[in-house]
This record gives sequence, C-alpha cells and structure tokens, in this order.
Amino acid sequence: MTEKIQLTLRDSKAARWTVLLLLAFAMFCSYIFMDILSPIKDLMQSTRGWDSTAFGTMQGSETFLNVFVFFLIFAGIILDKMGVRFTAILSGVVMLVGASLNWYAVTTAFQGSALEAWFNNNLNYIPGFDELGISPFYRGMPASAKFAAVGFMIFGCGVEMAGITVSRGIVKWFKGREMALAMGSEMALARLGVATCMIFSPVFAKLGGHIDVSRSVAFGVILLLIALIMFIVYFFMDKKLDAQTGEAEEKDDPFKISDLGKILSSSGFWLVALLCVLYYSAIFPFQKYAVNMLQCNLTFTTVDPDSFWATNTVTVIQYCIMLVVAAAAFASNFSQTKNMKYGLLALAVVALVVFCYMGYMRQSAETVFAVFPLLAVGITPILGNYVDHKGKAASMLVIGSVLLILCHLTFAFVLPAFEGNAVGGVIVAYLTILVLGASFSLVPASLWPSVPKLVDAKIIGSAYALIFWIQNIGLWLFPLLIGKVLDKTNPQLVAQLREGTITPEEAAISYNYTAPLVMLACLGVAALILGFVLKVVDKKKGLGLELPNIQKD
Repeated sequence: MTEKIQLTLRDSKAARWTVLLLLAFAMFCSYIFMDILSPIKDLMQSTRGWDSTAFGTMQGSETFLNVFVFFLIFAGIILDKMGVRFTAILSGVVMLVGASLNWYAVTTAFQGSALEAWFNNNLNYIPGFDELGISPFYRGMPASAKFAAVGFMIFGCGVEMAGITVSRGIVKWFKGREMALAMGSEMALARLGVATCMIFSPVFAKLGGHIDVSRSVAFGVILLLIALIMFIVYFFMDKKLDAQTGEAEEKDDPFKISDLGKILSSSGFWLVALLCVLYYSAIFPFQKYAVNMLQCNLTFTTVDPDSFWATNTVTVIQYCIMLVVAAAAFASNFSQTKNMKYGLLALAVVALVVFCYMGYMRQSAETVFAVFPLLAVGITPILGNYVDHKGKAASMLVIGSVLLILCHLTFAFVLPAFEGNAVGGVIVAYLTILVLGASFSLVPASLWPSVPKLVDAKIIGSAYALIFWIQNIGLWLFPLLIGKVLDKTNPQLVAQLREGTITPEEAAISYNYTAPLVMLACLGVAALILGFVLKVVDKKKGLGLELPNIQKD
C-alpha cells in the first residue's frame, strides 16, 4: 500500500516564489523611501531651507530609535512572540505612518501652520541627549526638518523590523530548497530600489515645470501602501501554509541578556561587527549625499526643455533598460549553457552602455548615480557561490575595503580634476560608482555567512541582533557627521548664503566634498586594518573564515 504524500503550498515552486516576490517587493519599496530625498538634496536646501547640517541630521534620524531606544531589540522580541505574519503587517503599518508624517512635513500645508510654529519653538533642547551630543534635533533646525525627522524615526523602526521579518519569512518558505538563490534574489530586487529612487524622485519633484519636493515623498508613501498590501497577501498565504502543515509559526530563539557575555567574549565577533559598521557607514550615508556630490563636481549643461532628453518618456525608457541590465546580469549566473550565459552577459553589457549614455545625455547627477547597484546585482550571486564553494571570506573583506578606499579617494581628488571636462568627468564618475557598488557586494557575500562560524548556533539570532544594533549606530552617526563637516569645511559658502550674496540654488551645488570623502575613505582604511587582523585571528584560532561554507565529504 502506497502512502499518500500531501503536498503543501511550500512544495509548489510557483507559490513559494510568489511569496518571495511579495516580500522582496515590499523591501524594494522600503529601499526607495529610505533614500527618497537623497537625489533632491539641492532642492531641499533651495525650497525648504535645509542646509547640509539639517539634511544630515534628518537623514541620520532614521536609526535613532533603533539605536538609543533599543527598538531593534524590541523588534526581535516582537517577531519571536507574535510570529512572522503579525510582525510583517505591523512593520508595514509603522513604515507607512512614519512616511506619511515625513511627507506632511515637506508639504506647503505644513508651512505657516500652527504645527510648524510648535516645532520652531520646541525640541530645541532635549535634556540628557543634548549633553551627550546625540540629540536628533538642534536649535535653529528648520521646523520641517524636525517634523520630517520624527516621521523618519518611526519609518526607521518599521524598516528594520521588516528586514528581519522578511529574512525569517524566506527561511520558512525556502528551507531545504533554493534558499541561497532566494536570499540573493531578494537582495538584488531591494537594491534596485536605490536606482529607482535616483531616477524617479527628481522627476516627481520637478513635474510640470513646478518644483514641489513633497510629490517625491508622496510617491514613496504610495509605494509603502503597496508594500503593506504585499504583506497582507503574504499573511493569508502563510496562514494557509500553517493550516496545511499543522505547524505553529517558526520563531527565532529570543534575545537573551545572558547571551551577551558569550557573544562579546568572541574577538572574531567584534572584528566582524566593527567591519560591518565601518563598511556600511561608508556606503549608506554616502548614498544620501552622492547625487549632490556629483552635482558639485561634474559639469552639466542645461538640456533644452523641448528636446527628447528632457521628457519623462526618456525616464521610463531608461528605467526599462536598467531592468534589462539587472535581469540579464542576474540570470546569467544560473544559465545552463555557455551560449546562454555569455549571450545574457553581452546583453547586460550593451544595455549598461546604453543606460550610461542616456544618463549622460540627460545631464543629471541622479541618473548618473543610478548605475550604483547594477554591477552588484550581477556579481552578488557569483561572489556568494565562490564563498560557498571556495571560501576566502576574510580575503574578500580585505579586497572590498581596498576598493572602498580607492573609490572615495577618487571622488575626493580625481573627479574634481575633471571639472570642465563634461565627458571625462562623467566617465570617471560612472566607473567609480560601478566599482563602489561591486565592492558593496563583497560584504553580504562574505561577512554575513561568517557570523555562524564565530558564535554558537544557539545564539546566532542574538549575535545578528547585536550586529544590526552596532551597524545602526554608524548609520545614525555618519549622515549627521557628513552634513556637519560639509558646513564646517565650506565656511565661505555658508557665510555667503547667510548674507544673501549667493542664492540657495547656487549654494546647493557649490560644496567642496573633499573632507567628507576623505573621512569616508578613513573608514575604509580602518576596515582594511581590521580585515588583516581578522585574517590573523582566523589563522591563529582556526575560525574557518577562509574555508568554504559547503564542506565536501
């Protein structure tokens, strides 16, 4: 008698990849909102009076509650106690609420309102936080920036909660199946959110020839509403799966204070955690200023408003070409035949060249920086596969740090040398941005898989929670620092703006970015030193960081 095998939703390839698409698209939307103001920093200064300090303080507020109120730890506890489904919807609601407040803060309705007057007169001094120098507000900060910071803090709580929830959801649906591919696909789609933001945010802000920055934020809010719908659909699919299997929701082990001693006593853990915060602090905060940095260093000419390159049609076409680049580069990693593999790679390269050409013809910094995630999408699976089968994770971290240093120094000293050379400057910018994006791929491919080798499997969840918390400290601090350093190292520009001898529009694209970029390069130097130390510790203690993740019998 043959035993009847009952298939569940998880056994259906279409169902589990539908779940991945729902979760990945939700993160894609959150990545867009995370940097929605980054490509329009100049417009925030000219239309809302946000100088670099205000802009940096607002951007750094995203992780404030996660770091100083330990919300990241609470999110892990909520996930453990309430399960994936509840936490997914809660994270979607929290992101949407925070984003809505952020949107209202930059609307014209907020200007001149009683709420604006309240923010002008309050939150100028917060006992304790001001003394420690960690207040998310300061005296003289524009009211719109203060209120936007409040909304961004709330959004930041939701997006971090969503991140850990999505990872847990993928594990649940893909355990014992194509989990590595699923994780890589989710990461690739989420990173495309950065390019999407860079391309479309300025378009919405300048729509119809009238500048209104709130339209860009509204675009992000609508996407987060769609993300919430994605989470709701996931809720019902996941609930049906549990009904079929008769299992309770899979939950991580809770974060325990007693685990801290075991984790913090590991020198390898500290090296990896510090590498993480240094590396991510040199990338994510930079993204928030990258477009303005390019505006200040590249020579752009005004495109004829009546030409094809000034239309919104070209925006859609360029975005479609970007999707071709990403899809072809990513798919080439999984092609069964050499002809198909190299054919897809050739298509990706040709499409990438066309994408870059269109970015140049549009003469806008945001479309130049939009190339940032494209090379990363193609090589992330390659790097992950190499670490799985060949190892060398610590060596990859060293290589990534070297590339990081070279890229930031190129932006600081080589790119300004091409001022006045329209073609040469854009070529240098494109190549450097692509390499920076590629170096960013080395971290998730080599760092995250190394953590299980450093701590006991029973406390791996606690270890990741602690790393995320340490990482968030850097993501709070460095956007703020970059803004302050920009204003401090451009005193003449700040004075001219205050005296009215230069317009806000001119000031916004006249900053000298050398000092902030050198600061970010120094983070790379510190990461490089720690990378070498990690290799020594690995060799001395036999941590196995240079060994492949997949061991052959």
